[in-house]
Amino acid sequence: MGCFGFLKSVMFLFNGIIFVAGAAILGVGIWVKVDSGSVLSFLQKIQGAPGELGKVLNVGYLLIAVGAVLLVLGFLGCCGAIKESRCMLLLFFIIILIVFIVEVAGAIVLLAFKPQAENLIKQMESEVVKSLKYDYWENVDVTGLWNTTMSTLKCCGFNNYTDFTNSEFMNNTKSYPAQCCNKAPCDQKTALDSNIQGCFPALKKLVDDNSVIIIAVALGIAALELVAMIVSMILYNRIGSKQA
Repeated sequence: MGCFGFLKSVMFLFNGIIFVAGAAILGVGIWVKVDSGSVLSFLQKIQGAPGELGKVLNVGYLLIAVGAVLLVLGFLGCCGAIKESRCMLLLFFIIILIVFIVEVAGAIVLLAFKPQAENLIKQMESEVVKSLKYDYWENVDVTGLWNTTMSTLKCCGFNNYTDFTNSEFMNNTKSYPAQCCNKAPCDQKTALDSNIQGCFPALKKLVDDNSVIIIAVALGIAALELVAMIVSMILYNRIGSKQA
């Protein structure tokens, strides 16, 4: 019974954390959908973007869905353990199993279609560059988004500083954005000498450099899910033997 009580406590604590995380993700998802200045609004303003880009616009709904699932999981796990409900524990196990299978399938698809994903981003290049030329400086949301991106990733433009050549920003300021140069004034020679990479190569390098961490986190989550399924089944069987 001591071991049984310990497993119940672990189950309650584990799912309490899941419940709180689900509430946080759900809140972020709702915020993304109602925030008119979010990245989603910017993507929707890009003219002539590939049709596949519409899938990215569902990120808010995805966060809401993930948050809701985590809330349900946390509730089922906590109540199932405390109330010793076999029905709740079985539902918890089934949902975790489905999520685990979906994650494995998603990882396989991601690895198999990684080149296609990069090609999709490259297809957006002309439209993104066009947005830089005509919307950067003229559109406050676009300008703010790009300034934040370039400052965070320490990059310039989509490919490099030439994306701003003959742009509205350059025509009005007679210079390139400050992020494109290591010193002022940021003219063409300074930008060329600074040789600051574009944001697409910078983002790709960031993902590649942290691939080990990303994989480790994914494996850690998968391990936690397996442990959760094992514990829920142990409790399910122990409760069943007590009721017999």
